[in-house]
Amino acid sequence: MTTDNDASAATDWWQRGVIYQIYPRSYLDTNGDGVGDLAGIAARLDHVAALGADAVWIAPFFVSPMADFGYDVADHCQVAPMFGTMADFDAVLAQAHERGLRVLIDLVISHTSERHSWFAESRADRTNPKADWYVWADARPDGGPPNNWLSLFGGSSWTWDTRRRQYYLHNFLASQPDLNFHNEAVQQAVLDVVRFWLERGVDGFRLDTANFYFHDKALRDNPALGEGGQTVGVPESNPYSYQDHVYDKSRPENLAFLERLRRLVDTHPGTAMVGEIGPDRDPAGTTAAYTARGKRLHMAYTFNLLGETFSAGHIRRVVEEFDQAIGDGWPSWAMSNHDVARVISRWRLQEHGERAAPLLLALLMSLRGTPCIYQGEELGLPEAEIPFELLQDPYGRQFWPEFPGRDGCRTPMPWVAEALHAGFSVATPWLPVPLAHVQRAVSLQSADAASVLSRVQRFIHWRKTQPALQLGGIRFVDRVAAPLLCLERLLPGRTLRAVFNLGPFPMSLALPDALTFTPLDGHGFGGQMQGATLMLPGFDAFFAQRDEEQEESP
Repeated sequence: MTTDNDASAATDWWQRGVIYQIYPRSYLDTNGDGVGDLAGIAARLDHVAALGADAVWIAPFFVSPMADFGYDVADHCQVAPMFGTMADFDAVLAQAHERGLRVLIDLVISHTSERHSWFAESRADRTNPKADWYVWADARPDGGPPNNWLSLFGGSSWTWDTRRRQYYLHNFLASQPDLNFHNEAVQQAVLDVVRFWLERGVDGFRLDTANFYFHDKALRDNPALGEGGQTVGVPESNPYSYQDHVYDKSRPENLAFLERLRRLVDTHPGTAMVGEIGPDRDPAGTTAAYTARGKRLHMAYTFNLLGETFSAGHIRRVVEEFDQAIGDGWPSWAMSNHDVARVISRWRLQEHGERAAPLLLALLMSLRGTPCIYQGEELGLPEAEIPFELLQDPYGRQFWPEFPGRDGCRTPMPWVAEALHAGFSVATPWLPVPLAHVQRAVSLQSADAASVLSRVQRFIHWRKTQPALQLGGIRFVDRVAAPLLCLERLLPGRTLRAVFNLGPFPMSLALPDALTFTPLDGHGFGGQMQGATLMLPGFDAFFAQRDEEQEESP
């Protein structure tokens, strides 16, 4: 018999669960071309299931010229041959479901590839049926672009097209023209894509650059950000960070479209959407608007914990700001993904990686919100150093050497230390496998109970037994000096306390109310109470719980 609680768990799994991001190009190559594929994902789903994750997010595998490695889609409803066939995707879906894993796919709809049939028709002339499907604008009298908007990947966000003798908008590469969401037909076409994959059986979507869908119809100039300003998620070497992006993204019109999208997704109960809030002037406010409960996205993540700032105070400020802003909305948290340097290197913790990696993931999974783990993060992989001659990322090539791009976090997954290319491929991989990654291969870590992988696996499974960590509210405990961070997750009648030592040296913390809490075990961390004083080794944690009697209702 299915109870109300069972039904709730089936539909609200996204609040309770852990999402594991797979970057297909670098997961596992099964056909010997040096590039990962869908069959490789199917072959290694047992790794994700054993880890304890509840869902996989698969980065783009659609037909694409790969100028931006799949984020330039030429056909939203077909599989790129390098990744396999639609039958291969169906196999991934079926095998994931057999293992109790849900499958989220990347939905890239703010822009397309210039090779998409929609753009080919749109750029043909100014009168064709799709003439207004993209953002076109006349030149200024002097021939320059219509305004000062910048591309995140460098230079103006406008490119001249000789056929139409107009500029078209692209927030990223010139080969990634932006769709015009002010056009109702575009919205309907995008919703048709969503419907196609829902009917195929996917469990949801990760929405790429979800705040980039709409632009200001009047094409007003963005103002300068002002001295000392910084756009979250953009390196200082990129002039994109000099503007306050008021008019080229995060527009209010987006809210109504997200509501349409939510209504469609809700026709398939149990599906969910996680939105990426790309570099934004008000990440917390945008997340609050986008995740208003039951109206738009189920959850969203930003770049606030994906930057270079690392301290107990910073993490607390970010989490408290978001928690206060979003109310009954729901965040998703990540410390690594395919767009930023791996967290162990980005936060300069390489010297302590074996202890810091499981601690950071335990902290991530203790925050209010849905944690997302990026492939290799469970191994404690550091950022790979890619020489310029092997660099693939156009973003990195544009801003080298100050910003080396994203290839360092996209190198192949190391599976078997003794095998060629760490078991990723029998051919030369599209990016090299660093020795430091080979030394942290799955084959080595899975046999070691003290490895990063084993400790992360233990914590994820333990988290499943802790409702407060999944659904509880959050508050931070005051008068706790850095590098210690103390937070509490709250459910009616229950408080779960977590204390993290984010530094390498042993620390102690006086907890006057310690005797009212019962220490918890099974999570794999070594903090211990000595009377009312907590003793924490470097990069370690402590968990305890207090149950409180509830007053009976009259």
